Amino acid sequence: MSELIVVGFDNSNDADRVLTELGRLRREYLIDLEDAVVAIRDPDGKVHIKQSISVLGRSVSYGTLSGALWGTLVGLLFLNPLAGMAIGGVVGAGTGALSGSLIDYGINDDFIRDIGNTLAPDTSAIFLLIRKAQPDKVLAELSGYRGRILRSSLSPEQETKLGAVLARESEAPSKAPVGATVAA
Repeated sequence: MSELIVVGFDNSNDADRVLTELGRLRREYLIDLEDAVVAIRDPDGKVHIKQSISVLGRSVSYGTLSGALWGTLVGLLFLNPLAGMAIGGVVGAGTGALSGSLIDYGINDDFIRDIGNTLAPDTSAIFLLIRKAQPDKVLAELSGYRGRILRSSLSPEQETKLGAVLARESEAPSKAPVGATVAA
């Protein structure tokens, strides 16, 4: 069963950085993501949603291939397999695009918008639907990011462990904002 985790960040760039890092971890087979989405609320308050998995592209590809196959088979019945393949490919691509635009794969878009609307301006959040992971290795890689858990389907122990990693300051020294005084 997949686990849902939503982590909020105090700036608009960290969610994208975490998604990039998770992509690297996915290529190393340390995490298997079913879906990952970034929501960014700009300074004007508008929410931008970035899907990491293109359902439309997959649906068009699948529709084109299956349509071409079925078109070729039907074309063989009428002694014109090339025309059947071409027509089947076009019809399959069209139906694949239509079905891809109608289905909601992974994390519900309304849920993402609802959480995105609760974000403060100029902040971001990452929505993760995780099939399986190597928790200790993934947490070690993400320890440099500071965030807070907004929603989770993790067990209380796992959520506490993730929250502790996200609450830690990164090992790199932080820079004080321009004009700020730093107490010694």
